[in-house]
Amino acid sequence: MTGRVEGKVALVTGAARGQGRSHAVRLAQEGADIIAVDICRPVVEDTPIPASTSADLAETADMVKALDRRIVTAEVDVRDFDALKSAVDSGVEQLGRLDIIVANAGIGNGGDTLDKTSEHDWQEMIDVNLSSVWKTVKAGVGHVISGGEGGSIILTSSVGGLKAYPNCGNYVAAKHGVVGVMRSFAVELGQHNIRVNSVHPTNVNTPMFMNEGTMKMFRPDLENPGPDDLLPIGQMMHVLPIGWVEPEDISNAVLFLASDESRFVTGLELTVDGGSCLK
Repeated sequence: MTGRVEGKVALVTGAARGQGRSHAVRLAQEGADIIAVDICRPVVEDTPIPASTSADLAETADMVKALDRRIVTAEVDVRDFDALKSAVDSGVEQLGRLDIIVANAGIGNGGDTLDKTSEHDWQEMIDVNLSSVWKTVKAGVGHVISGGEGGSIILTSSVGGLKAYPNCGNYVAAKHGVVGVMRSFAVELGQHNIRVNSVHPTNVNTPMFMNEGTMKMFRPDLENPGPDDLLPIGQMMHVLPIGWVEPEDISNAVLFLASDESRFVTGLELTVDGGSCLK
């Protein structure tokens, strides 16, 4: 099946690499033009997770263009609503419409219990992983409404938005909050035939998960752990015999929620988690 979002325009945040790039490319493969937004610089200080770059975003653009689809890119901090709104407005002006919003941009960290989490780390997590999801929808939904043809909004949460894990309580709180934002928008936007759902990935094979900090957090018993050392710990988290999933696995879920195949699906928490939420 091809052309599942043919003629539509999708806004994707965090599109320079990882899940965001995968979502942009997968939607383009099925016929969508893309407004791709990413900060392209470090968000969090003193993190082992490498930052996305302008070159990363340009590579995403090249991948979309290679599919004979149009793309508009913008280097924007999703915490800055005015800059985000300006980028979305410009993208819509160039591409003509907006049908799909994928609020994917986010950060990850961990290591402290909640009682030892600094106010800075708490606020930074809430600002990026929760408030910016709301801002992304706020920046784009007016265009979807004015199009008069309905649309689909997909918010990236996490299995951490449905269950708790130790030593990352600020992340868990933010991702749980995304579910509340999703449900509220679903109720409010249903009258416009706009569907709102969330996706809840487990560990994903991207730089946010596959980095030195995560590996040391999962395997503090080893001096220099690698992916092979991470695998058995990851497998313990799932019902299926996997340690993580690929970005494309999440993108396929996003595509389903963006397409008319899910035309009556709204308010759903869609897990792509290898059964993690069963444990």
